[in-house]
Amino acid sequence: MALDQSFVGRTYPPTPAYEVGREKIREFAEAVGDTHAAYVDVEAARALGHADVIAPPTFVFSITYRAAGEVVRDPQLGLDYSRVVHGDQKFSYVRPVRAGDRLTVTSTIESIKSLAGNDVIDIRGDVHDEAGELVVTALTKLVARAAEEA
Repeated sequence: MALDQSFVGRTYPPTPAYEVGREKIREFAEAVGDTHAAYVDVEAARALGHADVIAPPTFVFSITYRAAGEVVRDPQLGLDYSRVVHGDQKFSYVRPVRAGDRLTVTSTIESIKSLAGNDVIDIRGDVHDEAGELVVTALTKLVARAAEEA
């Protein structure tokens, strides 16, 4: 069953603030194998003009994907999450994520398409800092595979 097109443009309330910690950044950088010094060494980050360590570009996925979960779990949307696969991910940065940032995410359904029986939903996650400034926009594409015929 195709998703309701009237949900396009629907915006969900901002998430509670997520405080970015140095240790979380270090753990993420290690997990993805990125050894850039600015992710673990305050002095290296300062030498590049940052006030504290910065996060690898994909770090923000962990909070934007969680925020997109609000969309996915919306019972009115009717998305069958058991059939969902992650289709694509893009980030558009205004500035790097830094240790000490307190970030909120506001999710908006950008588009809903039906392709070969599959539902494709694009969710924009606008990530703002405590001052309300945009830090990064994440675009997440989810594909709900068509139900198999009996």
